[in-house]
Amino acid sequence: MNDVEIVLANTGERKRVPQGTQVAELAEEYAKKLASESGKAPRPILGALVNNKVEPLQYRIYNPKVIKLLDITSRQGFRMYRNSLCFMLYTAVHDCYPKAILSIDHSMQNGFFCRITSAVEDFELPPQMEVCRTVREHMIELQENDIPFESRTMLLSDAIELIRPRHMPKTLDLLENLKQLYIEMNFLGETVHKINGKLAPSTGCLQCWDFRTFEDGYLLQCADPEHPDKLSLFTETPKLFAIFREHHKWVDLLHTPTVSDYNRIVRDHGGQHLVHLAEALHEKKYAEIAEMVAQSGARMVLLAGPSSSGKTTSCRRLSVQLAVLGYDVNQLSLDDYFMCRERTPKLPNGEYDFESVDALDIPLLNENLLALSRGEEVKIPTFDFKKGEPYYSGKTQKLGPRSILVVEGIHALNPKLTAQIDDSLKFKVYVSALTQLAIDGQNIIHGTDNRLVRRLVRDYNFRGWGAYETLHRWPEVVRGERMHIFPYQENANVMFNSALLYEFGVLKKYAEPLLKQVPENCEEFSIAKQILDFSELVEPIDEKYIPYNSIMREFLGGSSFEY
Repeated sequence: MNDVEIVLANTGERKRVPQGTQVAELAEEYAKKLASESGKAPRPILGALVNNKVEPLQYRIYNPKVIKLLDITSRQGFRMYRNSLCFMLYTAVHDCYPKAILSIDHSMQNGFFCRITSAVEDFELPPQMEVCRTVREHMIELQENDIPFESRTMLLSDAIELIRPRHMPKTLDLLENLKQLYIEMNFLGETVHKINGKLAPSTGCLQCWDFRTFEDGYLLQCADPEHPDKLSLFTETPKLFAIFREHHKWVDLLHTPTVSDYNRIVRDHGGQHLVHLAEALHEKKYAEIAEMVAQSGARMVLLAGPSSSGKTTSCRRLSVQLAVLGYDVNQLSLDDYFMCRERTPKLPNGEYDFESVDALDIPLLNENLLALSRGEEVKIPTFDFKKGEPYYSGKTQKLGPRSILVVEGIHALNPKLTAQIDDSLKFKVYVSALTQLAIDGQNIIHGTDNRLVRRLVRDYNFRGWGAYETLHRWPEVVRGERMHIFPYQENANVMFNSALLYEFGVLKKYAEPLLKQVPENCEEFSIAKQILDFSELVEPIDEKYIPYNSIMREFLGGSSFEY
């Protein structure tokens, strides 16, 4: 048998291995080396980047490859862990209650909110606590038995027949509309599913998790990727949870909870109607928020949200609704209060930390806000991003008796930002793309991925960046959000879900060509491939149906608002 050269990126070592060698053999050798050096068992290796494509440890090597072994602390490894944990939960529910169906509704911090319901009329589930205890005990049994996850490529027609009797109508509908001969299906023992992503080698690798009751459903808690021996810290977020409930009520009314439902509507020429309904919902919510502001008696609206959440358009549309109520609306962007470069905090690697609240000139902002609240005229700075310094262009603001100030920026809900302003003057709004279509009942699309696709399109249209640049910067953006934005989201008086049910169908036309240009010789290639795999499942919608004041115009262009 011929040998082939591989490069183990974890160590930089070049070596020759027999053709057909499994990556699992490299992982075992690497784990022994780590154990020998540290004197303790290393974290389980969950998979690998093989030429920057995520592959399971069962992958066999026949040509020269660069291989990076992944554990839970890597972004790709954590996804494999989550995929596998969800499949283990699905298997436990199916084994314990064959006439029930598991629905993974949405992510909650580093976990998932789930529901378990009867799939047939003649079956009634036991009480919630009993279901939770039974499923959890079986999950522990599956983990202790260290059962391998398997992937098998089979004829699509055969996969459909395997899925047909399993009370999985959304998965079945999705498979029946695929235009391919073969498909890769996933197995855990006798349980079969189609998981959106690669899986860990076995259930024994899933060493830290919990399953417990939560509200009227269940919470699947994941490990903390930075501290894998501990559960991810979970804090109650009632306002955020209410948004998820509202979303699920809405998609049930529209009959569009999953990609297969969405695709059916688009194929039946209902895409334009779906756009109109989604946009009408947004307009209704902006009007409701404006009424809440009016009833509060606030003089300032603080509007915050993470990257690509649609903050700027939300600021403009909320301002229109406030004007309808008779307010003289003034707008203020926190981007104009960035400090000059020499005063900007830095990251440990020496780069500027623009995501930190301390990158803003907080004393100047509070000075201006206090003066405005007293009815004084204030000179407003403008920040020159090319030169990295603020300047005064003659722009001023002054608030009258019927004036209201809308302050927009990622840190607007951070108490440190407006510490000198009386709380009675402030009304706080949190905006983010919090939900999206699910692939099926057990495979969801995370809001973070939703925002990443928006940003890919916007960065290309308005900054001239390729997908690589955006993907390369994204982990640092997410790090900043976790530190500086998400901890304050529950401070909001109201949350606004800016996701639109149709948006992937529109964005894919622009995102796919960009993602296909990401070079294979960088790790960002694996993320591009992951998004492309999902995008292929979604039917396109023509952007001509999208109104000019839509949040989508903030990313596509053609907005009637000035940004």
